[in-house]
Amino acid sequence: MYIEDRPDLQAVLGVFQDKVLSKTTYFGVKTLKNPLDAWVYQEIICEVRPDIVIEVGNFCGGSTLFLAHILDALGKGKVIALDLSHKDVPEFIKKNRRIKFIEGDACKNSVRVKKLIKRTDKVLVIEDSAHTFENTLNVIKTFAPMVTKDSYLIIEDSICHHGIAVGPNPGPWEAIEEFIKDNQEFIIDRSREAFLITYNPKGFLRRQTVSGKYSKSMLTSSIQWLAHRFGYHISRWPIEPSSYL
Repeated sequence: MYIEDRPDLQAVLGVFQDKVLSKTTYFGVKTLKNPLDAWVYQEIICEVRPDIVIEVGNFCGGSTLFLAHILDALGKGKVIALDLSHKDVPEFIKKNRRIKFIEGDACKNSVRVKKLIKRTDKVLVIEDSAHTFENTLNVIKTFAPMVTKDSYLIIEDSICHHGIAVGPNPGPWEAIEEFIKDNQEFIIDRSREAFLITYNPKGFLRRQTVSGKYSKSMLTSSIQWLAHRFGYHISRWPIEPSSYL
């Protein structure tokens, strides 16, 4: 049984929502994060031991610092933090040696991100930007190819209208379902929802393979990256991946 199957939890979720939105901090920095999900993040990071954690959507930087501290404890890794603006991020976080901040549209900056990733790096991605269906699906399709085998693509706040009646509708939940139906590369790992109260129902996607059938969107993103990386200029986007197979 999962959170969307438990309407009796509405009172509890209301308390969580009030606490998370207005009173939760990490190292004194406002952090919009369900603490139970944060605990699961550290479990995943300790298991995967990623070299790169890409966080799309950083707000005040509290969760970004949290991720950097976990990597510090592991003695390896960097956080690539993407948001339209980092004006609300305190200077002490901006100076953290494990964090690389990039401002602007995350998808448009994806080529910059890929240049920071080595071929041998293990990569984990967390999507927590605007929760509209269109934006979430675009971010998923853009960053999913960067996730390495046995690592995770985590989509936040799929609880919108699937546990709490807030946020865009359709939103992240529907974006996840749209993405996953066209991709055998990823599976929804609901074992990561063991605390029951999660803001990310169906949002923990584990990459189980990097071979086999790719979706058209993932192939297109990869071909765009390769074309840019090696200096080829393709005049028409989106290209048809089938022409390369």
